[in-house]
Amino acid sequence: MREGNLEAPTRHPIDWKNPDFYDEAQAFAEMERVFDICHGCRRCVVLCQSFPTLFDLVDATADGEVHGVAKDDYWKVVDHCYLCDLCYMTKCPYVPPHPWNVDFPHVMLRAKAIKHRKGGVTVRDELLASTDVHGQFAGIPIVSQVVNRVNAMPAMRKLLQSQLNVHADAWLPAMATQRFRWGRAMNNASFDVRDGERTPGKVAIFATCTVNYNEPAIGEDLVKVLEHNEIPYEIVAQEQCCGMPKLELGDLEAVERAKNANVPVLAKYAREGWAIVASVPSCTLMFKQELPLMFPDDADTQLVKDAMWDPFEYLVSRHKDGLLKTDFKTPLGKVSYHVPCHARVQNVGRKTEEMLKLVAHSVDVKLNTVERCSGHAGTYGVKTPTHPAAMKIGRPVFKSMAKDTPDVIASDCPLAGHHIAQGMRQAGTPPKAVGHPLTLVRIAYGLE
Repeated sequence: MREGNLEAPTRHPIDWKNPDFYDEAQAFAEMERVFDICHGCRRCVVLCQSFPTLFDLVDATADGEVHGVAKDDYWKVVDHCYLCDLCYMTKCPYVPPHPWNVDFPHVMLRAKAIKHRKGGVTVRDELLASTDVHGQFAGIPIVSQVVNRVNAMPAMRKLLQSQLNVHADAWLPAMATQRFRWGRAMNNASFDVRDGERTPGKVAIFATCTVNYNEPAIGEDLVKVLEHNEIPYEIVAQEQCCGMPKLELGDLEAVERAKNANVPVLAKYAREGWAIVASVPSCTLMFKQELPLMFPDDADTQLVKDAMWDPFEYLVSRHKDGLLKTDFKTPLGKVSYHVPCHARVQNVGRKTEEMLKLVAHSVDVKLNTVERCSGHAGTYGVKTPTHPAAMKIGRPVFKSMAKDTPDVIASDCPLAGHHIAQGMRQAGTPPKAVGHPLTLVRIAYGLE
């Protein structure tokens, strides 16, 4: 229960084009106000490293109050926030419409934007967040194979750590030898849209950087599930990174450029009645929440927001409309499933868990659901200064995911899934297999 505020949380638009947004003195004043409220509550101490960092700074002052913390030390709090949004959506009792109007993540975003505009973000961090840049190695067989071999060499990982600030022990995604968007036709027009469908009867697939450059099998599994259910689909013709990695840096101009490239294309699908589906929760959240808050008056952005679906939100809705096949054939055994933060804060419920429980009605599935931050959070989990914190945050998850020795572990966020697997290996409980929930559904259907 939210103390003193029983209404559903709401969100104010991000006034990022107002010059006052970048006024450091005003931003520090707002941070001090919010930090003082957080210090008096401390409910979010278990979520991420930002809050322990803040409370340690406060506790080290002469009188134990926020006003004694040096303003330069505020950046230590900012640098540990990776915009998971859990404090806002699951913990804080003082979010709007409460009169205290606490929005910790967007206060951190404002600080990140100020830091970026002042030139406080390194070229290395900019490169690490440029997924479309280093993703260009994917799909070129010899080049991608060389990159993958180099990334597996301890000596080269130490070089990456010294040159690019990528922790030598952090898990890194492999480059695919065949991109998802290169590997198949753009549509399957052979299926007809059926009349009377309440959920959109056709799907536009926003591939995402992870699926396109690193794990195309996830996209292939989504396609196979759609084809099995006779749902027409198209792969979005033109696509850039959703902008989430740049948002985490505070590079809001880069986010706008990505929005200007993606939204006009996606809006066309939205106007034509397509459900737009992205397999990675961070990308879905970007279009559902962050871009609409950054561009509240942009009609196309709001149109895309309303048309964007998490894949399991879509599949469960199809089932509720009586339009999803439930001819599952293959048992999945013991599954440890992790609910990532950016799926939790979409306000759609545990749709992946619902789907896996639906599978369990037909075949053997013993489901263990873990709902806690894994600590990876994109680039945060691989950077040299923050990788140890990411592993520390994830320890309770690593332990919970290992319960009853699962046959497979899975997370909607592929990065989180591999991060969890790394943590489980380090804890001496290596997983037998790591998959994506879409892969599990494809297997349960008995599809090759």
